Amino acid sequence: MSATELLTNSLANFINIYLLLIFVRILLTWFPTIEWMNQVSAFLSPITDPYLNVFRSFIPPIGGLDLSPILAIIVLQIVARLFGSL
Repeated sequence: MSATELLTNSLANFINIYLLLIFVRILLTWFPTIEWMNQVSAFLSPITDPYLNVFRSFIPPIGGLDLSPILAIIVLQIVARLFGSL
């Protein structure tokens, strides 16, 4: 395995793990009253919110529903597939 393959595979794996963290963060916002989830959410917020805020800046909530994570996840999936195909 060459260094380029190792780097692209590592980046693709990192992006997939980050996608999982974003997905967990989004699911945790549906259950804000469960005590232990607040601790997990407090850990994930500083990791995922900077990326999500990029999309929140130009996609306003519609009827109180934040749709920006959908676009954020789609973009990350496209980038992960690009790295995976290299």
